[in-house]
Amino acid sequence: MIIALTSSATVHPAAVSATSAVSMPLSMTPALTGFGTGLGLIVAIGAQNAWVLRQGVRREHIGLVIAICALSDLVLICVGTGAIRLVTGLAPWVLEVLRWGGVVYLTAFALSSFRSALRPGALEESAARPAASVAATTLALTWLNPHVYLDTVLMLGTVTNDFGPARWWAAAGACAASIVWFTGLGLGARALSRPLSSPRTWRVVDVLVGCVMLGVAVHLALGS
Repeated sequence: MIIALTSSATVHPAAVSATSAVSMPLSMTPALTGFGTGLGLIVAIGAQNAWVLRQGVRREHIGLVIAICALSDLVLICVGTGAIRLVTGLAPWVLEVLRWGGVVYLTAFALSSFRSALRPGALEESAARPAASVAATTLALTWLNPHVYLDTVLMLGTVTNDFGPARWWAAAGACAASIVWFTGLGLGARALSRPLSSPRTWRVVDVLVGCVMLGVAVHLALGS
């Protein structure tokens, strides 16, 4: 009897420590998965990223642009994690409306970028763009993009919900990925603004941004 009690008392602390040692890395798995998935979904160059890069190079209200993009992602990630079924039910008609709204807006934006690249004085004029205008463009490029809802809400929401009770750890990882990406993209471009400040480079940037916007618009119009 004494031996049995002694052995159980000896084994129990070890079992507790082993359980805690295993639970810590397991609790990190949802966060790391959410971080990796979220980063993979937003890293691909698209309309929003092209805009952040452009504003970072121009040093034009880049803090505001980063904040809007990151906070918008946080809202969408939380919606996808907390209300995935409701969003899925609304998706068929909501995404269709957003798809064609995005096509129209991105096409107009692309034409504007091409026009800026062709006009010699356009770069200097656009440097004085007010914060309200930059904020409106950032919001439009974020919330009028159907892929934001497909990727951030539906796809990422499905991934986070796969973790059950730990889904908010996965959502936190995805939120961290958005903050890291948009901050790094915006401020990294800003650090390169001096060597990229020649008018010829501005024209190249505007042409590239226009091509990206137009490519995304065609992609949306084809429904792919």
